[in-house]
Amino acid sequence: MSPEVNLRAEILKAAKVSRDGIDSVVSNLEGPLGDAVLEAIEVIAGQRGRVILSGVGKSAHIGAKAAATFASTGTPALFIHATEASHGDLGMITPDDCVLALSWSGETRELSDVVYHARRMDIPLIALTSQRESTLGRSATNVVALQQADEACPLGLAPTTSSLMQLMVCDTIAIGLLVRRGFSERDFRHFHPGGTLGASLTLVRDAMHVGDELPLVRRGSALMDAIQVMSEKTFSLAIITEEDGQICGVVSDGDLRRHAHIDTNKAIVDDIMTVGGQTIGPDMLLASALKTIQDNKIGALVVEEDGRPVGVIHVLDLLRIGAA
Repeated sequence: MSPEVNLRAEILKAAKVSRDGIDSVVSNLEGPLGDAVLEAIEVIAGQRGRVILSGVGKSAHIGAKAAATFASTGTPALFIHATEASHGDLGMITPDDCVLALSWSGETRELSDVVYHARRMDIPLIALTSQRESTLGRSATNVVALQQADEACPLGLAPTTSSLMQLMVCDTIAIGLLVRRGFSERDFRHFHPGGTLGASLTLVRDAMHVGDELPLVRRGSALMDAIQVMSEKTFSLAIITEEDGQICGVVSDGDLRRHAHIDTNKAIVDDIMTVGGQTIGPDMLLASALKTIQDNKIGALVVEEDGRPVGVIHVLDLLRIGAA
C-alpha cells in the first residue's frame, strides 16, 4: 500500500458512499419506488406458488439471501441461478410461481432463458434493476427500478452499493408480504425451531411448571407454611391464593429479606406478601418472559389465566431451554 494513502479515510469514504445508496432507497420509497414495491407485493401475494429469485454474480448472492428471507417469513421462495436455469432448472418454475429477476444493468445475458420461460408460460416477471428501459426491464410485467448510485468500490467496478440497495429492496418486499399476511411471532417460530431464536419463540405454556409443582398457599396461612412450601418447590416464591383459587399475591425471598425483623412463628402470609405480584400469560413468548424477569430483577414468574395461577416459569428453565 502506498504510504501516502490514508486507509481509514478510504474505508470511511466507501461507507459513506454505501450509505448514500441506502438513503436514496429510503427517499424513493416515498415515491415511485414505493409504488413499484407495493405492486410487486401484490403480484407475489396473488400467486398460489412461490417467488422464484434469479440472477448471476453478486445479484445471485443477493437473490439467494432474499429467497431465504422470504421463506422464513411466510412466503414460499426458491433461488435458481440463472446459469443453472439454462441447464434444466427452468423445470423448477411452475405456472403458479412468479419470478423476481435481479440485474443491476438489466442486460445480464444469462437471464435471457429465465425471462423467455416466464413470458412463454405467462408467469409474472418482476425485474429488480436500475435500468427501467433495459432488456430485462422491457421484458418484465413489473419493474422495481432503483436509482443509479456510485459503487463504494473506489474503482467503481465491484458491486457494493448496488448490492446493498438490491438487498434492502428485497427485504422490504419480504417484510411487506409478512405484514400483509398477518404473519405472527408464532408463525415465525414454525420456521425457526432451532437454536436460541427458536427457544426464545417458544410459548410460556410449553415450558412452565404446572399442577402439583406449583407452590400454592392459601391467604391467611402461617408464614412458616409458606416458607416450607418455598423450600419444597424450589422456586423461591409462594403463590398466595384466595379461597376460590384466585391469585392475590406472592411471597418471595425478597419479601422475606425485607421483613427479616418479623416473628416468622407468629406471622401470616398476609403480613409480608406482595399484593398482586408480577404475572404473565401462558401465551407469552419466552423471549418476553425473559425480558420481564430481567426488567423486574426477579428469578421466577407466576403464570396466570383468568386470575388463577396455572404455572411458574423460572429463569433456570429459560437457561435450560436455551432462551436465555
